[in-house]
Amino acid sequence: MTINRSRRLFLGGSAAATAMGASGIVTTLGAQAASSSSQHLYGPKPGVAKLDANENPFGPSPSALKAISEAASQGGAYYAYPAAMRLIDMIAERHSIDKKNISLSAGSSPILSYTALAACDKGKILGPDLFWDTTSRAPEKQGGPEIIRVPNTASLDIDLEAIYSAIDDTISMVHICNPNNPTGKILEPSALREFCIKASKKTLVLVDEAYNELTDAPPKHTMIPLVKAGHNIVVARTFSKIYGLAGMRVGYLIASEQNTEWINKYGMGNYTLNQAGLAAAIASYNDDAFLSFSKEKILEGRGMVMDAVKANGLTALPSSTNFVFVNLGDGNAEYFRQAMAEQNVLIRGIYRTYTNWSRVSMGKIADVKRYVDAIPSSIEKMYKLQNS
Repeated sequence: MTINRSRRLFLGGSAAATAMGASGIVTTLGAQAASSSSQHLYGPKPGVAKLDANENPFGPSPSALKAISEAASQGGAYYAYPAAMRLIDMIAERHSIDKKNISLSAGSSPILSYTALAACDKGKILGPDLFWDTTSRAPEKQGGPEIIRVPNTASLDIDLEAIYSAIDDTISMVHICNPNNPTGKILEPSALREFCIKASKKTLVLVDEAYNELTDAPPKHTMIPLVKAGHNIVVARTFSKIYGLAGMRVGYLIASEQNTEWINKYGMGNYTLNQAGLAAAIASYNDDAFLSFSKEKILEGRGMVMDAVKANGLTALPSSTNFVFVNLGDGNAEYFRQAMAEQNVLIRGIYRTYTNWSRVSMGKIADVKRYVDAIPSSIEKMYKLQNS
């Protein structure tokens, strides 16, 4: 009896929907949907230079856009397991590793968070004072231990010797971001390799390589070979940066089979993935022409920022990423951010206790130029706010 009643309701609803379409109501709903899409849900509003999130606005690539369309129309109704397996195969082939050493997620953030949650079941996380710590702070939000922080050097480098000295029996994981965010600095490859080998004998080492493809020589700087060599190391990568797929959410982890299985127990694995994102990642992965174009534009913008910083009497750290960490001297980064925002230029403000450091991401060249042009007036407004 219940089944028949439900079926009648379904049929009645279908008939009603048909009637609504005939009366023009569906057209109205379509207009409402178009109105919603015009509210700039998928990017910055016109006239806004969005330089605050380390995104790559030159993506997705043309090949990725074509793949996204095909995936949505042909596979949107189906779970994305086959596409996930295809991408895993591609990653495994490039790095000559077993598929069991790879785990995908919706961006690298889930993978990094799962690793932190797994580690904090055994102890505490150790990291530099200044690094991209959002995911390693995930256990704190669940009542877990706070990150143990080691001061950066005077030049804001990660102090590997000090971090190694701080590893004791309470530490279950060391988190290194290389190149580092928000500083943009990169560690010398041999020094990082030596550190990872030594530290991994004491505890798990997590290396976040989100910006690896933006470095001068990506293969030289990756720690993936150490995973292959059997060291207790996890490497995280993402398609959000050079591939321009931040909104499509695809990332991955490379670790031993044992660590991969252990970390996956804290997440949902392939169930978090979607057809469109995977299709875009698959299409982009070997698209060397697009990757070269993206890198060229990012380097062009970075050069513009470095020149403008110097011209305005400021300094900045050397960057191996798609952002620059600017030293405002005795200025306040939050006031500088506010001053830029008044000119519709979005950047980042204060990080922790580093009140005079401001991070600006690279974007479209016209938007980077807007940042460059806004520096003098923003410095002036910053000091007015500080002195008011």
